[in-house]
Amino acid sequence: MSPHIDAETALADAPAGHKDNLRLWLRMLSCARLIEAEIRRRLRANFDTTLPRFDFLAQLERAEDGLTPGEISRRMMVTGGNVTGLAARLEEEGLIERRVVEQDRRAVTLRLTPQGRREFARQTEAHEDWVAELLGGLSATDRAALLRLLDRTRRGVRAAISEAGA
Repeated sequence: MSPHIDAETALADAPAGHKDNLRLWLRMLSCARLIEAEIRRRLRANFDTTLPRFDFLAQLERAEDGLTPGEISRRMMVTGGNVTGLAARLEEEGLIERRVVEQDRRAVTLRLTPQGRREFARQTEAHEDWVAELLGGLSATDRAALLRLLDRTRRGVRAAISEAGA
């Protein structure tokens, strides 16, 4: 395969049938990667931040009482070391704070500071606008149909995983 041709393009002339599933998966992956790359670029250009930092703040924004580093690690599906490094930098910038858990003085929870809430609100507003712009080529009807199909796809994938694990 040429280094300039992605896997989806290489399959474009493949016969219909079982290759359709692979082509569909590659198309979904390609769309997700394109959107993610552009969101990463815009976060860097507009806020001098990264997608992992944005995701970290999003986790804390959803948890009024804060989260432990372990909870954040599980939610973001990253290592504890990644969380520790991100937390330290965000704390230095005044976006998050550490609070000792009274029941276990060795444990801490991380919470957004008021400054962190304001900054995340700014980023979220822009993020929502960017996603709307990037998906703007789809009509409301197309978006609703795509959501239904992706929901059905997710349920089917989860069922297949459950069956495989049983």
